[in-house]
Amino acid sequence: MRLLYLHQHYSGPGGATATRAHAMARAMAARGHAVTLACGRYDGAVTGLAGPFEGGRREGRVAGFRVVEFDIPCGNGQALAARTGAFLRYAWRAGGLALAEEFDLVLASSTPLTVALPALAARRMRGVPYVFEIRDPWPELPRALSEARMPGGVPGPVLEGMERLATAACRGAAAVIALTEGMAETARARGASRVHVVPNGCDLDLFGPQVAPWRPEAAGSAEVLAVYAGAHGRANGLHAALEAATILRNAGERRLRLVLVGEGSERARLMAEAARRDLRNVTFLDPMPKTQVAALLSAAGIGLHLLAPVPAFAEWTAPNKLMDCLAAGLPVVTNAAGRAARLLEAGPDGPACGIAAPPGDVPALADALAALAGAPARRVAMGKAARGRAVRLWDRRLHAARFCEILEAAAGLAPLARAA
Repeated sequence: MRLLYLHQHYSGPGGATATRAHAMARAMAARGHAVTLACGRYDGAVTGLAGPFEGGRREGRVAGFRVVEFDIPCGNGQALAARTGAFLRYAWRAGGLALAEEFDLVLASSTPLTVALPALAARRMRGVPYVFEIRDPWPELPRALSEARMPGGVPGPVLEGMERLATAACRGAAAVIALTEGMAETARARGASRVHVVPNGCDLDLFGPQVAPWRPEAAGSAEVLAVYAGAHGRANGLHAALEAATILRNAGERRLRLVLVGEGSERARLMAEAARRDLRNVTFLDPMPKTQVAALLSAAGIGLHLLAPVPAFAEWTAPNKLMDCLAAGLPVVTNAAGRAARLLEAGPDGPACGIAAPPGDVPALADALAALAGAPARRVAMGKAARGRAVRLWDRRLHAARFCEILEAAAGLAPLARAA
């Protein structure tokens, strides 16, 4: 099969962003398919290509598949207008690629939602089927931000346009892949007929007890590190981390250091506020390659997963950072309800591997961090449970096999036994 994989924010393991697309493209290539992955230049991403751009693009082979990288910068730190321009430019260039070459299937991985445009064009003009992957449900998430009266919402006319595009993408797809059942429900509501859930998984080779630990210079040798590694945007709600750090500082808690790794539109404000409060128990680190994040998590005592208190986030998010912490064998403290909380609680899958504080309850978040900081044996037990779940349930290689089966069935190459 000749597969065109549209993923504007693609990165290989050398980058600081999610590597799901790398794993899935590599798995498809390993099954003998000719994979072309088309991406842009995303902040923190490392495609593995070198050399100059010619005509606004460069290409080469990475891990057994072809990568076409367009010279279109994009990142969370950009203003909405700049990011929108980058989304539309990528859709235009990717659409040209989809129509200029012969492909048997297109995989459009959103966000941004505009990756559906070249897939729809290839289907209409060339008769090429496509699979639509929902990694973040748009416009549901920006609408939820607007309804919660949080900054970062999208103007009404833009939401209306996104509504039409999302509905067209779901209805026209040969199959839809969603990362959570909550995302799958949004696709079904838009008329998708074949919907499958393939969740984010754990990279057990990159993260785990085999990784040599690394600690930042600011960390004392006896401090327990609680690490958040991910986007610093409005939806991430990292001001809760500063509030919790303030509570811990004022209570005389000296065993714990919060380490916030990444970039985004809120980072400068967060750093300024931490300095204003003189929070010496908080360290900010620039985005770093996943390999270094793995070393930092290996040295940490707690994984930190935070979201803004927006009810819709409970079932519509599937953060890579949570999977990374489980793979690293870390107990996780989260302030998210729903799916994230269920992943951590005790049950048929084993003992608890973290603590879920109620959304918006900063004192409870601080209490959870302090409780784990003062209980080394509990941290070890929860960390062991986390790694066990990662191995049994969330091994990305198992999910990649399912992912490949769905694509092959959509291209008419093999029957698919089950749908989730």
